[in-house]
Amino acid sequence: MLLIPAIDLKDGHCVRLIQGDMDQATTFGEDPTEMALSWVKKGARRLHLVDLNGAFAGKPQNYNAIRAILKAVGDDIPVQLGGGIRDLDTIEKYIDGGMRYIIVGTAAVKNPGFLKDACSAFGGHIIVGLDAKDGKVATDGWSKLTGHEVVDLAKKFEDHGVESIIYTDIGRDGMLSGINVEATVRLAQALSIPVIASGGLSGMKDIEDLCAVQNEGIEGVICGRAVYSGDLDFEKAQTRADELDAA
Repeated sequence: MLLIPAIDLKDGHCVRLIQGDMDQATTFGEDPTEMALSWVKKGARRLHLVDLNGAFAGKPQNYNAIRAILKAVGDDIPVQLGGGIRDLDTIEKYIDGGMRYIIVGTAAVKNPGFLKDACSAFGGHIIVGLDAKDGKVATDGWSKLTGHEVVDLAKKFEDHGVESIIYTDIGRDGMLSGINVEATVRLAQALSIPVIASGGLSGMKDIEDLCAVQNEGIEGVICGRAVYSGDLDFEKAQTRADELDAA
């Protein structure tokens, strides 16, 4: 089970939002590169970056900070990035710069042809981020709820050749209210590609609950507010996950 620390970038700083609300941002660090290196030092095997300004603007806004992180962590730690990635040129720019995975969110829902082209051109590098509330997919920085069912869309994206799906329960994100394990398992069971859980991670129990069902196809979990607030000790949690993997 991969525990993947999230570094959310807003105006070049590391922040966390509550339920995707840019007006409810808590700053956790002024230097994103320093933050990235601290997670690597604590044993992170992958990093999750989000360009929050990019997500709302529809194009990259924190490119310099992202490039600095990639340069600092090197090739050993895979980095995945989401937020405002809506064209193939942007994907190529980031992958050429050392990004391992590109997360396509809103564009995957609104423009499935783009997603198909991205999977064709950059096979093995494309992850889809599906954000949902009550089983329905949300887009545009969570501001718009669609009528699409998560499982139906995920199956379609799997056919396009995406590497994995990040499933976020946006009703729980940033609330420390616990991962929606049941919905995550339901999605993973419907797919043959891995699912990464996200939204609401609150403590060690969530990690243990996810490890108990990881054989259903759950590859990892995004660690956000809980590891910044101290509700979850990242090093201890990854060690515990490894122990459960080996059991």
